[in-house]
Amino acid sequence: MDNSAYILNCEGISKAFGGTQALKDVQLHVKAGEVHALLGENGAGKSTLMKCVIGLIKQDEGTMEFEGKPYQVSGPVDALNRGISMIHQELNPEPYLTVAESIFLKRENTKGFLLDKKAQNKRCEEVLARFDVPYTATTKMKELTLAQVQMVEIIKAVSCDSRLIIMDEPTSSLDSTETDHLFEVIRELKAKGVAIIYISHRMEEIFEICDRVSVFRNGTYIDSKSMEGVTRDELISMMVGRDVKSVFPKVDCKIGKPVFRVEKISGNGFRDISFEVREGEILGISGLVGSGRSETMRAIFGLDPITSGKMYLDDEEIINKTPRASIKKGICMVNEDRKNYGLCLLRSIRENISLPNLPEKQKGLVLNQKREKKECTEVAQKLTVKASSIEHNGFSLSGGNQQKVVLAKWLMANPRVLILDEPTRGVDVGAKSDIHTLMCEFAAKGMAVIMISSELPEVMGMSDRILVYHEGTVRGEVKREEILSNKITQKEILAMAFGQNK
Repeated sequence: MDNSAYILNCEGISKAFGGTQALKDVQLHVKAGEVHALLGENGAGKSTLMKCVIGLIKQDEGTMEFEGKPYQVSGPVDALNRGISMIHQELNPEPYLTVAESIFLKRENTKGFLLDKKAQNKRCEEVLARFDVPYTATTKMKELTLAQVQMVEIIKAVSCDSRLIIMDEPTSSLDSTETDHLFEVIRELKAKGVAIIYISHRMEEIFEICDRVSVFRNGTYIDSKSMEGVTRDELISMMVGRDVKSVFPKVDCKIGKPVFRVEKISGNGFRDISFEVREGEILGISGLVGSGRSETMRAIFGLDPITSGKMYLDDEEIINKTPRASIKKGICMVNEDRKNYGLCLLRSIRENISLPNLPEKQKGLVLNQKREKKECTEVAQKLTVKASSIEHNGFSLSGGNQQKVVLAKWLMANPRVLILDEPTRGVDVGAKSDIHTLMCEFAAKGMAVIMISSELPEVMGMSDRILVYHEGTVRGEVKREEILSNKITQKEILAMAFGQNK
């Protein structure tokens, strides 16, 4: 192999954490001006290698070259100075910084020893103008949505004028419009000779934007291929080492009586919403980010107030002022941000699963620990959570396994209504198929499932009905039969999300 043809060369990289071998003799070769996909299941070693590249961790073995020279950096700032930046999958913004301060952190405009805020804000506004965003340089990060925080991270990386940008799940919180905008930026960067390493579990994006692909599995390098001629099934097989018959294994369940309904409810970001969901039904919620989808479900769960309208569970009117009240009534919710709202990362798998279910395992003030451990182990095994012990903490798990732990605690609670907000965000194709199978199992037990997703193929593949949101209202309803008969396609659903009639 002629390594001079590549801007980045990684050879024989190995990395172990204690007794866990995260990378074993892997390689990666990226050309200037190409979008290079890096694929693999959660835990395959993709992010570990990228952390080696930007200097967050140091490899145990192997060598790296950047622009034809030996490459080893002391940390992300050093990597940035050498021409490599990274958009991380997990977002940890400093809430009280402004957008400008966040974008130019450690690259501030100064006058002597003093910060030149005026020049920095002006510089930031020039960068923001390229992206047509609804916030300014002085907006505080805490005021942004998850999707907007993600876009700030993308803008930060692009503003560095790097020659190699690593994008780890850059669209995990973006809607289709924002994703299209990102792809326009990627094409501009590619035309300027910038290399991009693109990590994503969304196959449609890989085929749309990437030139070549490298696949990792269980910390080892499998193969690299041109995107021309490679099929989706080939890539999935390379990633998981087995055939995944369907990423959307929808099972038609018996749909029974209405379990939950809302009548003309309104709140922050939504108005006059009415719908019902039945036993055994998966109700899909589609629409652009900010259309009111998540806001409606947060209010139903008691996280935000409902200003008007009524809710009914089994034909009995209910008022959920807090999540605790919702859980007690049998309404549970998996939040889109599992790190901040779904898990206690410093607590064990066992503690996370049992936390909302503790009253059932107590005798007075005493916890029945034997019963707790037995039941938590059983539900973790049922959901195939990959961990050597349920005493491992949440930080030690991959994204897919963290999501399974979140699902496990609600499976143990056995709710009447389960709300899933972006249930497969940032998880690999194997874990995605597992979670979809679990959704069907929940429905088969008579549970009413409500699923919000920004991925239209997921909504269309898993839902019995779909409600399409636009600017805080339900714009249309689509039945599964209409999708299966091709009467309604992805194009029509997108049109509804943009406010056009069905």
